[in-house]
Amino acid sequence: MEPANCRVIRLGVTKLLSLSALRAAKRVRAQWRQHPPAIVQAYFLDSSYFAVALARRSGVPHVLRVRNNLGYWLTRKHRLLNRLMRPWVDLSLTNSETGRESLIRQDGLSPDRVMMIENGVDLDRFGDATPTFSGTVRVGCVANLRPIKNIDGLMRAARLVVERFPNVVFEVAGEGEERSKLEALKQELNLGERFVFRGRVDDVPQFLRSIDMAVLPSHSESLSNAILEYMAAGRAIVATDVGANAKLIQHGREGVIVLPGNDQMLADGIGTLLQNPASARGMARLARARVAAGYSRDAMRTKFEELYLRLANRPR
Repeated sequence: MEPANCRVIRLGVTKLLSLSALRAAKRVRAQWRQHPPAIVQAYFLDSSYFAVALARRSGVPHVLRVRNNLGYWLTRKHRLLNRLMRPWVDLSLTNSETGRESLIRQDGLSPDRVMMIENGVDLDRFGDATPTFSGTVRVGCVANLRPIKNIDGLMRAARLVVERFPNVVFEVAGEGEERSKLEALKQELNLGERFVFRGRVDDVPQFLRSIDMAVLPSHSESLSNAILEYMAAGRAIVATDVGANAKLIQHGREGVIVLPGNDQMLADGIGTLLQNPASARGMARLARARVAAGYSRDAMRTKFEELYLRLANRPR
């Protein structure tokens, strides 16, 4: 998975306030002195806490950080650290207009220091097979098993759906902290074999090819990689109206959009597509065409390349 022309240095840091982190910082600073970078880009919070100040102390001309969520889980400590880090960051990147607005409104960033670059998906991995909606109809979801993903809400909606559609099975690909709680809820709802936890799935394209409909029931998203993958796989889609979902999926055209946190609406949305398989297949084709036209991996890479070249060519 690692590119041949890009050296990867594994630091082995598991805790920021530790001797291993201090040794890693010295190692990285020595590397940057020997091979001075024009740009340092930090992903995720811990990477930002580690790299931003270190890059500034090392004389790196341009420091970027990425936050591709809406900050729903940030604690007071995180918000304080973000404020302290703010003067050292030249540009904050996010993947949706909702994420950009969150950084400006909640984090107090200047609009000219926030940039949106939308995610892209590798279309070649997914193919373009059309869902059949014949025999056993499979409704799938790709998600970490965390509260924000609302898998419990999907399960309650599934309980309503299976009462109306005897040939429907729900499958969730993903693992997480809520697994035992959700297994208990499955028993409580008496879903049995109608709701299956697949655990970690390494081949997501194959999983998506095995289902007819894909659901994104989240309480919060920025621009969801899962929904881009659903579109790339040409699946019929039901998603909650959070983040960029309603921008990616025009309700009634590329899929069905429902209010977040409403189990009945989620069940009704799923039921609408199950009752109208021809319409669902048409939406799936349009979703595939939309992601191919505007959200390819090549399009995302080009935007990053243009940003890096523009920054690198600025006078230091």
